[in-house]
Amino acid sequence: MLAAPHSFLGILLSLLTLTLLEIVLGIDNLVFISVTSAHLPKHQQKKARQFGLTLAWVTRLLLLASALQLSKLTTALFTLGGFAVSIRDIFLLGGGLFLIVKAVQEIHHEMEDKTEELLSPKKARRFWPVIIQIGILDIVFSLDSVITAVGLTQIFWIMALSISIAIVVMIWASEIMSAFIEKHPTIKILAFSFLILIGTVLVADGLHYHIPRAYIYFAISFSVFVEWLNSLHRKKKSR
Repeated sequence: MLAAPHSFLGILLSLLTLTLLEIVLGIDNLVFISVTSAHLPKHQQKKARQFGLTLAWVTRLLLLASALQLSKLTTALFTLGGFAVSIRDIFLLGGGLFLIVKAVQEIHHEMEDKTEELLSPKKARRFWPVIIQIGILDIVFSLDSVITAVGLTQIFWIMALSISIAIVVMIWASEIMSAFIEKHPTIKILAFSFLILIGTVLVADGLHYHIPRAYIYFAISFSVFVEWLNSLHRKKKSR
């Protein structure tokens, strides 16, 4: 835990550290919102991303305000064959399985025969069902984010401000990410693959098997780099 900051420099250091961690921990949430909002009509996509991230902001602040109750989420509700199961474990297992199933379904849709889609065009998804999905996953993604914040400092306004700054950065980044995915369709499959990876990590966390997030973010960054090289190669060949 960071020492309680008594000076301006200490407060600034705590704020910068926590804000950076909140942004990094929000990457998985950002990927999910970007690919999910892409199914909506064009004029609703930006609104859905902003609404979804605003929900994430409200969710995190509410969890932060109930930090005492949040600590109880890790308390075992019951044991199953010597395995202690808490509310947090249930959230992580449920959210992880949901992400895996949804990502596999989306990959199947992207890979299926486009002839069927031409004969029977798929209707754009409705706004509120997409927002509800985003809101539910926001709770799952927010758990680790808020638990990390509480573990680093006990000063509420620093935690709240760092979360707020991180959400503003994510709203800005969501537009860039969504435009990039739209411009490079093959990235969409890669994004769904990331969701499977993130879902697997959530399930592992729910089973008390921690996978360092640095490994996951490195794998994602390396995959994006390789896809970027492939994109350059395809452009060069098409000339």
